[in-house]
Amino acid sequence: MKQHWKVGDLSKLTGLTVRTLRFYDQIGLFSPSGQTEGGHRLYNESDLSRLQQILSLKELGLTLDEIKSVLNGDQISPLEIVNLQIARIKEQIHQQQKLLEQLQYVSKSMQGQDQLTAQDFTELLQAMRRSHDKLVLERQMSWERHLGALGEFLIKAQEELEFKEDET
Repeated sequence: MKQHWKVGDLSKLTGLTVRTLRFYDQIGLFSPSGQTEGGHRLYNESDLSRLQQILSLKELGLTLDEIKSVLNGDQISPLEIVNLQIARIKEQIHQQQKLLEQLQYVSKSMQGQDQLTAQDFTELLQAMRRSHDKLVLERQMSWERHLGALGEFLIKAQEELEFKEDET
């Protein structure tokens, strides 16, 4: 017997928000394989497998457009993926370096009793926000990776259950 999940159930299972799953459907990245009579989305095991692929590619640092392209058959070589990751890490280092420089400037100004301008604080706050946003994204990706492993476990458990049912 095949198992199906509604969008809310899939959200709880994976840790992704319902909004994220609907967005993935809207952009054509991850659509349900079925619907209830009332029009609710229904996902099956193969949908879970595709979602796990999406999350794995996301973990590698691919954008949603790049993931969509890969899943639609366009080939991205391992070298291209590594180069994408290198570029993204360089950008993260650049952002962290800018934040460090701004914090050092503010610290030095405060130690010298210099008056900081509103622009100084605005720039510092923007740099801190960018840094915080990156940290939140990294945590989300970590959770998605762990939940992807959970999804794989559940798929294997379901397959074993179906196999046992077929034997009887």
